[in-house]
Amino acid sequence: MRRFLLAAVMFGATSGTQAADMPDFLRGSFPGGPSTATRNWDGWYVGGQVGYTSAETDFGRSIVGLTNHLFRNSVLQQPTAEWSVLNKTHTQNTNFGAFVGRNYQWDDLVFSVEANYNYMNRLASASSGSLALAIVNPPGSAPPPNHTYTYNTSLEGGAAVVVKDVLTLRGRAGWAAGDFLPYVFGGVAVGRMQVSRSVSSNVVLRDDEVAIVGGVPVTLPPVFSAIPSLSTTIGEERTNSFVAGWTGGLGVEYLLYGNLFMRGEWEYIKFLKVKDTVVTLNSVRAGIGYKF
Repeated sequence: MRRFLLAAVMFGATSGTQAADMPDFLRGSFPGGPSTATRNWDGWYVGGQVGYTSAETDFGRSIVGLTNHLFRNSVLQQPTAEWSVLNKTHTQNTNFGAFVGRNYQWDDLVFSVEANYNYMNRLASASSGSLALAIVNPPGSAPPPNHTYTYNTSLEGGAAVVVKDVLTLRGRAGWAAGDFLPYVFGGVAVGRMQVSRSVSSNVVLRDDEVAIVGGVPVTLPPVFSAIPSLSTTIGEERTNSFVAGWTGGLGVEYLLYGNLFMRGEWEYIKFLKVKDTVVTLNSVRAGIGYKF
């Protein structure tokens, strides 16, 4: 046993001497423990930014709430609720804003919480359209025997949305790689919007009767009658609607000098429905900030 221990000690000493005698390039090829970030990103930071935003606004269902109210308790409420009078639109505009956050760094990993504000420079979208259909004996109608009721219904509507500004609260996760900090983020968004919509309707009832004369069916001339209670115009507008949503995206920051850094990022925001209208934003931004 003592011989074995003596041999082990001698082998260890010999190996240590050989490792010390190795050339630097060979000794440097062995792992030297965990790496550390070359820059300190920990701490508070603030900055400003400018960007360009593309908005997709889906107006396809925007006037359904109005038509449901207009045709409530009538045989036309159900069929007109399926109509899509307006379309999607795409608009673009510039924006500018500011951000403030706090970085927490563990080795090469950087986690952050950030508030990000952007003024959208009147990012406006609008759509208008019309549709006319003949609705024959809709569910709930009760024409007399040998009568057919046709509701000649036309709708003309419009809707508009102006995104004024957006505030997002984000969580970020990044990887410190020298002077670079690539990151991904996600969180919640709140947008302030101006929303309006309106619809005009016109309904004329056509009554077609087939009479039996001497056992022979005879089609009588149709009778037309307007329905004033269903032929009207209604609309609504909200100057400041605060609409919640969610955000996600990715970006990269680069240390310029000292604690001064620049950033570039892409952000996607989808808002909840506002007046039956759905707004989504895609933005690219460039900014500059300072870390304390």
